[in-house]
Amino acid sequence: MNWRARYARWINFHALEKELKETLTKIESNEEALEDCFYKDLEFGTGGMRGEIGPGPNRMNTYTIRRAAKGLALFIEAQGEEAKNRGVVIAYDSRHKSPEFAKEAALTLGKHGVKTYLFLDLRPTPELSYAVRKLNAYGGIVVTASHNPPEYNGFKVYGPDGGQLPPGPADELVRYVNGIEDELTIEVADELELKAERLLQIVAENVDNAYNEELKTIVVNPDLLKEVGGDVKIIFTPLHGTANVSVRRVLEETGFTDVTVVAEQELPDPQFSTVKSPNPEEHAAFELAIQYGEKEGADLLLATDPDADRVGLAVKNNDGEYVVLTGNQTGALLLDYILSQKEKQGTLPANGIVMKTIVTSELGRAIAEHYGMTAMDTLTGFKFIGEKIAQFEQTGEHTFLFGYEESYGYLIGDFVRDKDAVQACLAAAELAAYYKSRQMTVYEGLLEVYEKYGYYQESLQSLTLKGKAGIEKIQSIISSFRTEPPVEIAGNRVAYIEDYQSSQSMNVSIAEPSMIQLPKSNVLKYKLEDGSWFCIRPSGTEPKVKFYFGVQKNSLEESRLSLQELELAVMNRVHALS
Repeated sequence: MNWRARYARWINFHALEKELKETLTKIESNEEALEDCFYKDLEFGTGGMRGEIGPGPNRMNTYTIRRAAKGLALFIEAQGEEAKNRGVVIAYDSRHKSPEFAKEAALTLGKHGVKTYLFLDLRPTPELSYAVRKLNAYGGIVVTASHNPPEYNGFKVYGPDGGQLPPGPADELVRYVNGIEDELTIEVADELELKAERLLQIVAENVDNAYNEELKTIVVNPDLLKEVGGDVKIIFTPLHGTANVSVRRVLEETGFTDVTVVAEQELPDPQFSTVKSPNPEEHAAFELAIQYGEKEGADLLLATDPDADRVGLAVKNNDGEYVVLTGNQTGALLLDYILSQKEKQGTLPANGIVMKTIVTSELGRAIAEHYGMTAMDTLTGFKFIGEKIAQFEQTGEHTFLFGYEESYGYLIGDFVRDKDAVQACLAAAELAAYYKSRQMTVYEGLLEVYEKYGYYQESLQSLTLKGKAGIEKIQSIISSFRTEPPVEIAGNRVAYIEDYQSSQSMNVSIAEPSMIQLPKSNVLKYKLEDGSWFCIRPSGTEPKVKFYFGVQKNSLEESRLSLQELELAVMNRVHALS
């Protein structure tokens, strides 16, 4: 069916929501806008779906939510009555339409006899992961678009272990969703009837309390917090999202009593009106927190994204200015602190494992191996780390210690199976207390880590290319690097080419391939002879292609210069293609 026929079907649908019909009427003369709404179904991938809110099958709306939820219901039905009775936990964030979309998902699942547990108001994504496990549910849904712009929303699906679905089950779910041809006529149940039949239940407060108690278990040195926790000055901003209550509660209950919240960003706001982007990876998101920090003389600034699975840190450098740490730097600091303290306490397991992604700094590997721990790479996406945690839980092969990715996602306690900014805020506060007890700043601690393990530096560049033409351009850029790989970059020869789509790693000098033991993914990674590397991958959630860079040299200045040269060389080629 072409896009015009799809548009006609929607505009003529007798029960179309009034708001959606009004939007279609407003843009009826804009063919480009209409085509983008109707030329395809909003892609439901292995992580769920995410897109702009609006009319049409290529937008987030009541009907595309029902389609996704019906696909999940059919998937669960196929697993049998026990799966239906265990049910699905549903949480949502502070975005436009999030409460409405969460309820539509519940009513759609209920129509198929699948029990749902619905949070009464917004909650952090990691608490949803925890709740799936706590309630012994068969799955979970979070209505969120993470740190995307305000016009976006999304639908993420979790499995029985509390992690996002791994490739096998995810592919099966995608087939169910894609098999639903008419999103407009999907039936939903009556809310009151579902509640009467106990097929729709509100998640009780005991889940919040249990999650909070589990959070406290990640503290490595409780005595340290009793001694100096109250002396650590912390500025915290939830960036208008879901982390406010959870983070403040656990910090206070573990001894961090000097916590100031950025008042302008404390309350939920779907427009995220005080920031250009509610993404702690963007340094501009810290602007107000830095103002508070300068006024209070804070030791640590914390900013969480809207659904509270990512956190950014800002600390004072040696010039007394606040600098935002990269995800790689924060991960290295947390990892080194946790492993060093466990080693002192004699609690490091012999089979301990640290997990990171293929685009995350090699500094993490150096730290893990220094303490005799195994370091393992996964594909980008925390679901792959969650999948490995579940696997090792079954086999006993490894004991999970820490998992992280460069995009500000960290996990310490595996009672959650996704990245957890609430955990990370508590761990970062303990880290600040540790350095405070040594009369050091966190930034001085970072320099100490570099001195010990090497001067690693990393960066990320992105190209945003929207719409149908943008998707085609992203594919063209990646295809060019794949079919005509660079031989030399920034004066360094390419030593290895890793193509995760073909699962091959090519040793360039001897033209000898080896297999990559990871799931297939449209990712390319180039390792240069001097140990530096860069990686190219399309975003799974935004119309972007991302370029990751990493180097290691003998000093901070040398590393930064090498990183700039590598970035410039790669991006010059990219811009020539685009």
